Amino acid sequence: MKRDILISLEANEKRVAILENGVLEEFFIERADQKYMLGNIYKGTVRTIIPGIEAAFINIGSEKDGFLYVTDAVRNPLDAEEEPVEVEAEEEEGGRPRRKHVSRMKINELLKEGQEVIVQVVKDPIRTKGPRLTTFFSFPARYLVMMPGEKRMGLSRRIDNPKERERIRAIFSRMEIPNEVGFIVRTAAEGKSDKEFERDIRYLLGIWNQLMKDINQKPAPSLIHEELDLVERIVRDFYMEESDTIVVDDKGIYAKLANFIKVYMPEEHVNLQMYHERAPLFEKFNIEREIEKTFQKTVYLKSGGHLVIEQTESLVAIDVNTGKFTGRHNLEETVYRTNCEAAREISRQLRLRDIGGIIIVDFIDMEEEEHRRSLLRIFKEAMRRDRAKTNILKISELGLVEMTRQRVRPSHESALYQPCPNCGGKGMVKSVPTMLIQAVKQIKKSFSDSKRKTLEVSMNPEVAERLVVQEKRLLRSLEHQYKSRVTILANPALHIEEIRMNISKMPERFGFLNKIWTPRRGS
Repeated sequence: MKRDILISLEANEKRVAILENGVLEEFFIERADQKYMLGNIYKGTVRTIIPGIEAAFINIGSEKDGFLYVTDAVRNPLDAEEEPVEVEAEEEEGGRPRRKHVSRMKINELLKEGQEVIVQVVKDPIRTKGPRLTTFFSFPARYLVMMPGEKRMGLSRRIDNPKERERIRAIFSRMEIPNEVGFIVRTAAEGKSDKEFERDIRYLLGIWNQLMKDINQKPAPSLIHEELDLVERIVRDFYMEESDTIVVDDKGIYAKLANFIKVYMPEEHVNLQMYHERAPLFEKFNIEREIEKTFQKTVYLKSGGHLVIEQTESLVAIDVNTGKFTGRHNLEETVYRTNCEAAREISRQLRLRDIGGIIIVDFIDMEEEEHRRSLLRIFKEAMRRDRAKTNILKISELGLVEMTRQRVRPSHESALYQPCPNCGGKGMVKSVPTMLIQAVKQIKKSFSDSKRKTLEVSMNPEVAERLVVQEKRLLRSLEHQYKSRVTILANPALHIEEIRMNISKMPERFGFLNKIWTPRRGS
């Protein structure tokens, strides 16, 4: 498989696209004006303890306090007397290990308000929520993840060759490793030598020693350790020297990456290229169009079927439809083929959009149980490529697949888009007939308290025209009833749901006027 890693910088926005055989499979973006905290370590102070939810809010100097659950604080790696926790030898996104926590301690037994605490960010702030924190530190390198305070070594479950697992264990059994740290061997370490492991260990121990110095010197709240930036993380976590090419269109990033590779990956032959052509890098590889598609609700399949992806506050709903695909044999076979294609595309879309949280997939109903089992097997196999932690349940009686996907940062859509100021994010606005009725109600309400007044009603031209044409008799009746005057103003600058009313005292002489007056520009 040929894989290209494209890195582009434009207007202080870094973008990374990962192509496999020319198909966009992963997409990352980072902006200079956005603060990313994932993986950073802070020296903070406990601001508030909430026993009811067994959690504490930690002041780490950010706009929002961090959130620390008791299960993420049962043992600090700086405290050598605590008993070790169980560790699963499995990676999650960003190279951090997945852990099981065994504790029945209370949050107020561990922390006190005003106490200084060293924490690491495991989830960036999302919407109104602050960053999620832990005291279980982990430092990823190219082939290893170091866990201070642990006393054991584990292997990534994605290294599934028994002989390779034994070879790596034998290497570590011969190495001298400090007692106060543990390691997880990452998937990229498959086939690597003891020299490459030793280099990672020296690098990680250097980070830990520097962090220990900064803890004693810096006041709280302050940043103690900062994770690598986007492009360095991508090369560290994604690059495979057998087949990958890295193409960069910015000289500054190229020089920075070249130095990073020289220092951290000296024994690997990295194919790093500088892009010089006049056409933009992402345009050259037809990436811009693919990126735009990731923000659309409908995703079309090659067979003619399509997906509809709806993101809500609580969950993400994905609906599968046959669309134009009619198949060649029978309905069951057509539905099964569409579902299988959809399962693979859903896996890709979740990675591209970086969607997390609860996800409900409504596959097309199938009658045969074997097809249902096969579909779930194909979906799980496709999701194995995802670096984020996922949990997929069985197909329910309603034909739905419920799953969760690890969310450590906002999705690309929520990070790049904002709610529509006109519809408030609903995706719909009130119709013209609805606004006509609403305008009549507001006019009646304005007349109800007193008589003899002049009422100027400004509204969108579509609503104004419909109001004067359809409700002319009603307006005249209201004018006579309340001895007042109504003037309808058609203002193109007003949104269809916007109605403005200006009330003034009635002159001695008046006539009835139900005409539309459109203001000139600047009025």
